[in-house]
Amino acid sequence: MKNNKQRVKILDCTIRDGGYLNNWKFEKKFVREIYRSLAKAGIDYFEIGYRSSEKFFNEDEFGLWRFSSEQDIRDVCNGICGPKIAVMVDYGKFNLSSIISKQESPVSLVRLAAHKNEILKALDILKAIKDLGYETSIQAMGFPSYSARERNSFLRNLNKVSVDYVYIADSYGSILPHQIKDMLEPFFSLKNRPKIGFHPHNSLQMAFANSLEAIKYGVDIIDSSLYGMGRGAGNLSTEIMLAYLQSRMPDKFNIIPVLEIINDSFVRMQREIGWGYQLPYMLSGIFQCHPTYIQKLINFKEFTMDDICRTLECIKRKSPSGFSEDLLNTIISQGVVGRSPRYNVKIQKHRNNVNSRGRLSPVPYINRHKGRTFLILGNGPSLKQYRMKIQKFIDKHDPIVMGPNYLGGLFIPHYHAFSNKKRFIKYIDSVRFDSKILISQHVPLDMIREYTWSDYEKIYYLDTTDNDFSIIDGVIQCSCRTVSVLLMAVAIVMGADKIFAAGLDGYLNIDKYGDLLFYHEQDEKEDKEIILSMHRWNNKFLGQINSYLINQGREGIHILTPTSYNSFYKGIKNYI
Repeated sequence: MKNNKQRVKILDCTIRDGGYLNNWKFEKKFVREIYRSLAKAGIDYFEIGYRSSEKFFNEDEFGLWRFSSEQDIRDVCNGICGPKIAVMVDYGKFNLSSIISKQESPVSLVRLAAHKNEILKALDILKAIKDLGYETSIQAMGFPSYSARERNSFLRNLNKVSVDYVYIADSYGSILPHQIKDMLEPFFSLKNRPKIGFHPHNSLQMAFANSLEAIKYGVDIIDSSLYGMGRGAGNLSTEIMLAYLQSRMPDKFNIIPVLEIINDSFVRMQREIGWGYQLPYMLSGIFQCHPTYIQKLINFKEFTMDDICRTLECIKRKSPSGFSEDLLNTIISQGVVGRSPRYNVKIQKHRNNVNSRGRLSPVPYINRHKGRTFLILGNGPSLKQYRMKIQKFIDKHDPIVMGPNYLGGLFIPHYHAFSNKKRFIKYIDSVRFDSKILISQHVPLDMIREYTWSDYEKIYYLDTTDNDFSIIDGVIQCSCRTVSVLLMAVAIVMGADKIFAAGLDGYLNIDKYGDLLFYHEQDEKEDKEIILSMHRWNNKFLGQINSYLINQGREGIHILTPTSYNSFYKGIKNYI
C-alpha cells in the first residue's frame, strides 16, 4: 500500500460518459451550469467531452461534446474559476492535428482511451500529446480482462514513456473490492511511476465500495458523474463521493451545489433517458463482457437465463475487445445457445447408430400422416384477423393442424409445439387437452416436468443454423430458426403431401400491423436488427424447405394470409 498523505482528486465525467445516452447533445448553457456547480463543490477536473474527428462521427448525428471544440469549451468556462478541463480521445478515432498547443487551449488534461489490442500503439501517440504541453492519461479499457502476459507487457511499456496518469478502467463493472489491491500494486512499483487513476462502473453496485478500496491503497484520482449518469448501469456518483470527502474535509468540499443541479435536472433526465442498475449490466459485470451481448440475447426472446449465462461463459473465454456481432452470430448459428451442451452429440449418435448398424430411427412420427395435407399456424396478427376464413379452410380441406406457443383459443391444433424454453414455460398451461404436445429435445426433462405432466413427443433436429435444410432418418438437420418453420419440416417427416401456412406474417410486417404477434407480450421492445436477422433466417429456410418439397415431386409451401415472405403467398380465397 502506498503512503499517500495527499488527498485523492476527483474527475467528473458527466458530460463525456453521460453523452452516450443522448449522443452528447447537451445544451451549452446546461454544461456551463454543471461546471459552475462543480466549481463550487470543489471538484478537481471536469471532463467536458470527447475530442473526435468528423471523419469518424457525423456532426449532424452527434452533439457538441462528441467534438468539444476549443471555442465551445471557452464558452462554457470563461469567467468561472473552476476545475481543470479534460477531454478524452479514443485511439483511432481522432486526428492528432485536432490537438493544438496547450498554450492556446483551455484544456489541461488529454486522456487517451484504448482497448488492450491497441494499448501499446496508443502509448506512442500519448508522447506526441504530452510534447504539446498537456497533462496526459492513458485509459486501459477493460483492464480486468487482461491476461497476465498482457498486463506485464503493458507495465513494461509504461516504463518507457512519460505519462501523468495511468487509469485502470473497470469498463464492465466487474471488479470486486477484494481485487483492488492486487490490481493496483504493480503500478506502484513502476520505475517512473505515474499517478494512478480509477474509473469505476456500477454494474455490480460496487463502484463506491471499489473506490473506497482504491483510495485506501493509494490511488491518486477517481472518476465519477452526477447522479451516476453514464452508459448502462452508470458510474460512481459524484455526490456520493463528495458526501464521503466532505465528511473528512469539510473546508474543501461542498455537496449542496451538485445536489441542487441533480434535483433540478438529473432526476428528470434519468426518468427520460434511463440509466442505472439493470439485469444486463449486472451480467456484464459478472462475465466481464460487453453488455450488448446480454441485451441482444434477451431481445431474441427465446433464451432462458441458463442459456444466456452459458453463452456468456463462452464469450468470456474468448475475451473479445468490446462487442462483436460476428462472434455472437457464430455462437447462435452453431447452436451453442438454447440447448443442453451434449444435445447435438446425442442426435449425431442416433444418426450414426441408424447408418452404421441399421437400427430404426429414434423419431417416432416418421410417415405418421403420409399423404395428408398440413396447415401450419404462426402467431402473427393475421391469424386473428383471418380467423373465420382459416376455419373455413380447415373445414373444407381437413388438414393436420400444427400450431406453436400461444394460440389464444383461436384454434385447437392436432399438435401444439414449443421449441423456445421461455414460451414453453409461459404458455404450456394454455394447451388444450385434445392437442398432442411436441417439445424440442433441447428442453430438459426436469423443466418439462416442472410445468406439465401431460404426454408429449420430442422434436428431433440439430440445433444449428450452420447446416442447410435436409432430413436424415427423420432428424431435421438444422433448427429452421423459428418454431413455425420448424413445424413445416416436422410435417415433411410426418409424410405431408401439401403444406399450407396461416399467420406466418413475417418479421417485416410489424410496420403494417404494429406488432409481430396477434397477442401482446409484456416488456417487449423490438430490436430492429434482430427482426431483420430473423426475417432473413426464416426466408432462407422457407426457400430450402420449398425446394426440398418440389425436388420430391410435391407442391411447394403456400402461405394463405398476408405475409412479407412474398414468394410463398397464395391468398386463402383461392382455397375456400
